Amino acid sequence: MRSVQQRAASNTPNTPGTPSCDHPQPRWVGCLGVVLMVCASHASAEPTVAAPQGVATPVASTSRPSPQALLEGADWVPTPAKTAATTPPAPPQPSEDPVLRLLVDRGLMPPPAQATSLAGQVKDRASDLAADMVIAAMEFLGVPYRLGGNSAEEGFDCSGFTRHVFENSLGLILPRRASEQAHAPGLVPVARHDLKPGDLVFFNTLRRTFSHVGIYIGDDKFIHAPRSGAKVRIEDMRLNYWRQRFDGARRATPDTLSQRDATAPTP
Repeated sequence: MRSVQQRAASNTPNTPGTPSCDHPQPRWVGCLGVVLMVCASHASAEPTVAAPQGVATPVASTSRPSPQALLEGADWVPTPAKTAATTPPAPPQPSEDPVLRLLVDRGLMPPPAQATSLAGQVKDRASDLAADMVIAAMEFLGVPYRLGGNSAEEGFDCSGFTRHVFENSLGLILPRRASEQAHAPGLVPVARHDLKPGDLVFFNTLRRTFSHVGIYIGDDKFIHAPRSGAKVRIEDMRLNYWRQRFDGARRATPDTLSQRDATAPTP
């Protein structure tokens, strides 16, 4: 039989903060909560994998809810990982052009940034023979002018210079005088706008046509032996002096070179 105190306690109403039921919760409910908590905890831990060398490293997302929120039914959609930006490799540097190097070494052209146009024209627009001839002509930059001269040792005049370059580069022997070279058989006339490296360019510098000659090298420039007291150098045809005195141009064609080979003596 229960005592008075026990009966009084059983009649006491429940107070806030105390369980509303005297019966303990079944064990399987507590175990299920622990299992869910552990699974959520493992799911929230992302494995760390070392990124291969040269591959961008993913940036982990921080928007994942806590394990407790997952147990309470919170919705969560994984956020795609962001990729760190990578620096593109530097472009390869172009190799040094022999024409450009020669001009810079002789002090007749500025550094490569400003002389690339000229070197590019020689390589892109000229045939292999013409390009070789232009490069050969530039080997004589700085050789003194000498009236009647035909070699680098004694010096050149204008027609002696062009004759020497054509003979040693193309095997084509030109007449000795500038006016004769302008009318040489096998050389075809060329318009001003159609000039290519290796063409002969003629000027009226002595009040008579075809009194001066040089070799066009591209970019509106030509190389020549100018006058007494000067040296073989490059000029800009766009200058008023040369533009006003331009007489025309001549070109050695493949047919010209074929005729040269046909008429060459047999050894």
